[in-house]
Amino acid sequence: MNKQTVYNGIDVIDKYDHLFKDRNIGLITNPTGVNKRLQSTIDIINSKYRLKALFAPEHGVRGDVQAGDEVDSYMDKRTGLPVYSLYGKTREFTDEMLKGLDLIVMDIQDIGIRYYTYLYTMAYAMEGCAHSGIPFVLLDRVNPLGGDRIDGNILDIKFRSFVGNYPIPVRYGLTMGELACLFNKEFSIDCDLEIVKLEGWNRKLYFDETDLYWVNPSPNIPTFETAILYGGTCLLEGTNVSEGRGTTKPFEILGAPWIDAYELSDAMNSYSLEGVLFRPVYFTPSFSKHQGDLCGGVQVHITDRNRVRAFEAGIRLIYVLMDLYKDKFEFLPPGQEGIHPFFDHLAGTDEIRLGSKPYDELIDGFTTDLNLFSELNKKYHLYD
Repeated sequence: MNKQTVYNGIDVIDKYDHLFKDRNIGLITNPTGVNKRLQSTIDIINSKYRLKALFAPEHGVRGDVQAGDEVDSYMDKRTGLPVYSLYGKTREFTDEMLKGLDLIVMDIQDIGIRYYTYLYTMAYAMEGCAHSGIPFVLLDRVNPLGGDRIDGNILDIKFRSFVGNYPIPVRYGLTMGELACLFNKEFSIDCDLEIVKLEGWNRKLYFDETDLYWVNPSPNIPTFETAILYGGTCLLEGTNVSEGRGTTKPFEILGAPWIDAYELSDAMNSYSLEGVLFRPVYFTPSFSKHQGDLCGGVQVHITDRNRVRAFEAGIRLIYVLMDLYKDKFEFLPPGQEGIHPFFDHLAGTDEIRLGSKPYDELIDGFTTDLNLFSELNKKYHLYD
């Protein structure tokens, strides 16, 4: 297959030299911050400009922290620069972090899904920049899922958290740069925002249709296929069913010790969901939920990625689990994200957990909201 030549923001940074020269720069990044030759954005900006501080999102600047674990502030051994945590005791800039800086730059690969905390690290950083009068530059990157489809539901702000802080869909169909523009305008952040735009990308391209290398956006998104399914299977994070952490196929392999693998796969396949098939599997997670215990479950296989509606498949899975294993299946209690169960923060609603509507009625309601967002979405397209 011929690959489309695409340049991320970091690859064309020399064309935007005027934004960076003679500035004291703070950089928000992680291991995905690399150019086409896999050279680190940290090293590139440090060699060209006055890089003064690094800021760590979830998983850390070097990607050495597991999901949900707090990130500490420290000195980066490679550069000798201070690394300030934006995923620890605070998720926002402090005056100490910003002291002496006059530009904040961000370069992180997202996966096009609402649950990803990098989106809200970006939003909080933009808010901090607006408050402090510091410009914010986003080095744009491709949306791995393309930019011509949206999916899921619109988050009810009653359930806002760091895994969903704004009323956007699960699959929002925008690049980080486009999303930054939407956040800035629609949610009145009003920071001094500049986007270093992509070159060569169009909205129909999936990640594997570009000539870019896949670098895990977080420890448990090892492949592009994982990212496609994540918009639905991530919902299991809010339950006592393993979402596959501790296996070689997180968010593709799912289960628990009390699940009959064949019963679950047969039930899921009976609905003939578009673009996916379910295969019975047995697995033993090496960490996270059910560590060391043999689990029965399913592996989700993609048969047609253009037809997959991951969030709808995830809801169907939840409904089936509630029906088949009502004595074992549980939603996790509220945690650090707030007073609501974590599942509701992910789902952006409590209607799924409560089973307050039949599946078809629930999906129809979500579709109406998506159609409204689709028109808003188009206002912020930077690419055809």
